[in-house]
Amino acid sequence: MKKSIIIILALGFLTCEEKKTASTANLDEKKEVAEQKTERNLKPDGTPYSDKELENMGHTESMALLYEVPTDTLKTIGIFVYDGFFTMDALGPLSVLNSMYPTKKLLIGREKGIITSSDNIKIEVDYGIEDIDQLDMLVIPGGFIQTYQATKDQELLDWIRKIDQNSKYTVSVCTGAWILGAAGLLEGKKATTHWYRAEEKLAQYGATFVKERYTNDGKYWTSAGVSAGIDMGLAIVDKILGRNYAEFIALNLEYDPQPPFESGHPDKADRVVTIMTEKMFDEGLKPYIEK
Repeated sequence: MKKSIIIILALGFLTCEEKKTASTANLDEKKEVAEQKTERNLKPDGTPYSDKELENMGHTESMALLYEVPTDTLKTIGIFVYDGFFTMDALGPLSVLNSMYPTKKLLIGREKGIITSSDNIKIEVDYGIEDIDQLDMLVIPGGFIQTYQATKDQELLDWIRKIDQNSKYTVSVCTGAWILGAAGLLEGKKATTHWYRAEEKLAQYGATFVKERYTNDGKYWTSAGVSAGIDMGLAIVDKILGRNYAEFIALNLEYDPQPPFESGHPDKADRVVTIMTEKMFDEGLKPYIEK
């Protein structure tokens, strides 16, 4: 009995220590962010602007404060869409990247015409892959069955490789990394993708799985599942146009996720939900893998 009480107390102590450690880490992170904000946007004399000074600032001066010198110039961003793509995989990053001016954004289908997403949303695209020979950024969203099928589409993979030869950024969202991997573009790279068999799938294409919301290795940017494409989009804008403009986009979108419960990743979801979801994915893919 005494031994049981000691074990329970020890476990309670460890749990408290873990919570304390996590809490301390969160406080350190918030402190670091606060310090970064303090160091940014200072007047030439090194002092911060007052609210009144900012409110009375003219348009030209305001824009000069918001826009930093770009680290790169992008003329075209192409998002490849195909029947069965996850809507947010494409439209999430697009909602962020749309604010990059004067960059032209193109939705590109396997062929031009009507594309139907996994949510049965129909989008009319003006360009097929035969119409596009060059892009500064190519974005490949994910899906499920049709994404797996796209990994076997040699004509599509040839086009992706052709675009990649001259692109400045080649990007995937969610299982879109399967398509980049099948094109041979992630070999020897660090990458992420949707959590479903992520390490196994990326290893199949010679990539090293990184369990992060997004990651980049050279010009290759990859994100985890669906909503993570927004995080990645903001990180790309931050890199090219600076933190002020990236924060402007996040604020404009009111991107401040606070889900009612923590289950957006297998590390947080109930094991029953995780196992049943993985089983459902396995059963869905099985007939196509067997073919």
